[in-house]
Amino acid sequence: MRLNDVHQGVQKRKKARRVGRGTGSGRGKTCGRGHKGQKSRAGSSASVIFQGGTMPLVRRVPKRGFNNRFALKVTTVNVADLERTFQDGDEVNSETLRVKSLAKGRYDVLKILGDGTLTRRLKVSAHRFSQSAREKIEQAGGEVCVLVGQSQPSEKASPSS
Repeated sequence: MRLNDVHQGVQKRKKARRVGRGTGSGRGKTCGRGHKGQKSRAGSSASVIFQGGTMPLVRRVPKRGFNNRFALKVTTVNVADLERTFQDGDEVNSETLRVKSLAKGRYDVLKILGDGTLTRRLKVSAHRFSQSAREKIEQAGGEVCVLVGQSQPSEKASPSS
């Protein structure tokens, strides 16, 4: 085999199958659909989840739980990621994290976690900080700035006796 034989017989664009053009074509009369039945009719395509009339699995399995309308979507970033991505003296916030692809998608709360080590002086702005993350940022000579808004989780009401 040589380099010029690699694409031998391989078509770049496969020709469309022309059906219903006489019995001599090999795909005349029923056009490869067989005789009668649901699948022979025009526009016939059952739903992807249709299970032949059986009660679908989705409806057989009971419902569980609920969707909390007030739940906050929290995205997390570790200090190790900040160490790897940012330079000394940089400012870290939602926009810079999005640009560096550390905090993707939509979220309500940004939380910085303390996994890893940090040696760079960074000014970090986020809604929440773990205790270890706060200590590591301040120990490296950085600054912690807590954003207003969806900041701390609300405290549970203490049971009155």
